[in-house]
Amino acid sequence: QPLSPDLAGERLCSTEEATAGSGTYTRHGFIFSSLAGCLERRSEDSGLPVVSVIRDSESQLLPNVGAVVTCKVCSINSRFAKVHILYIGSTPLKSTFRGTIRREDIRATEKDKVEVYKSFRPSDIVLAKVISLGDAQSNYLLSTAENELGVVVARSEAGVQMVPISWCEMQCPRTHTKEFRKVARVQPQFLQT
Repeated sequence: QPLSPDLAGERLCSTEEATAGSGTYTRHGFIFSSLAGCLERRSEDSGLPVVSVIRDSESQLLPNVGAVVTCKVCSINSRFAKVHILYIGSTPLKSTFRGTIRREDIRATEKDKVEVYKSFRPSDIVLAKVISLGDAQSNYLLSTAENELGVVVARSEAGVQMVPISWCEMQCPRTHTKEFRKVARVQPQFLQT
């Protein structure tokens, strides 16, 4: 029986009724779907049926904890940056997931001195890691605390793609204006052009 497309995270049944199979996870005595797809219930001789969720080829890949994602900053305030997740690894997503990078998850050191507006600006492309799964609003918590993570593409006020000059600054090649960013030390395999 197909689950509706955005059904990942849906509670399927209690762990007393079935055993969790692939594409599912258990929490607080219930089995949830960890991806969108078709629900499959297989009877086992040993007792409880096994519930699995089979992803059809068209269905959505979902960000998992620990996944490196490419996202675009849509808004910032003093406490966090709101982003849209565009890629998981190098796979483009068919629909957009929302994420949040909290101030304390921007950098690994001197967390208390971090300022969001000196780390990201709207429309920046950022490499981040998923640190916790979304809530009802499908809002993923992301971190850029590792050196490899942070801003990979940013445009200056003049609209030109800036060049990183240090781990915390980028410069516009046209106007030579410097702007603060939490710059990623980019590993080539993550670069989405």
